[in-house]
Amino acid sequence: MRTGTLLAIAIMALTLTSCVSKKQFDALNLNYNQCITNIGERQREIQDLKATNAGLSSENNLLRSQNDALKTSLDACLANTGQGSKNITELIGEINASNKYIKQLISTNAKNDSLNLALSNKLKRSLDNIADKDVQVKVLKGVVMISLSDQMLYKTGDYNVLPAAQEVLGKVAQVINDYDTYSVLIEGNTDNVPLNSANLPKDNWDLSALRATSMAKILQTKFGVNPARITAGGRSEYNPKTTNASVSGRAENRRTEIIIMPKLDEFMKLMDIAPVKN
Repeated sequence: MRTGTLLAIAIMALTLTSCVSKKQFDALNLNYNQCITNIGERQREIQDLKATNAGLSSENNLLRSQNDALKTSLDACLANTGQGSKNITELIGEINASNKYIKQLISTNAKNDSLNLALSNKLKRSLDNIADKDVQVKVLKGVVMISLSDQMLYKTGDYNVLPAAQEVLGKVAQVINDYDTYSVLIEGNTDNVPLNSANLPKDNWDLSALRATSMAKILQTKFGVNPARITAGGRSEYNPKTTNASVSGRAENRRTEIIIMPKLDEFMKLMDIAPVKN
């Protein structure tokens, strides 16, 4: 209707061109063109609004569907309130059991840390007159570790403990015997220089293991350490502390370590009381 009106105006303007001035005609013509442009813009806006409305309608339908699904789930939950309460009670029970177990672990760990520190300090006092480069004592990852240099303990390529080193082992054994609830792990280590021999030790595996068992036998037979507490083994060249590219590095890697730690059965007792999920 609006377009027809504009066309009528345009026709009247044309018929009256002889009656109006050129200036008035140009003004009417400009106004007509602007009206045509505005009509096109409004039509595009109408199309955009229709598209937006269609999108909103689709989103509204999706939300309705989701709302229906949630309502169904809620109805199911309300219908099973009794069972849900039972499950929550069981879950709370499991959480309480786990908290109790965690507290036990923390308490045991704190106790072990205190004992390990006291043990370490006692060892350091006992070995105070030994050169630091030959004996190192430290608490590492919950255990007390004594690292002994091979230069102090053995001849090159040999596994028999030197008589002079037995004084150190005697002091270590005295502390080990004082802490009789602890286990003792002896580890032999070598550098990566190959050892090839027709007799024992034939290679670095043999050398590291024989050095560990040789020390274990001395602790048992000469210093009275209960052999049931001792585990001895060799790690060959595969547990280096530092690089094997230098003389000093290889010397540091050729070490024997005595590791004093809580007995494994103490931890197994804790495992026995661990909460079990029903």
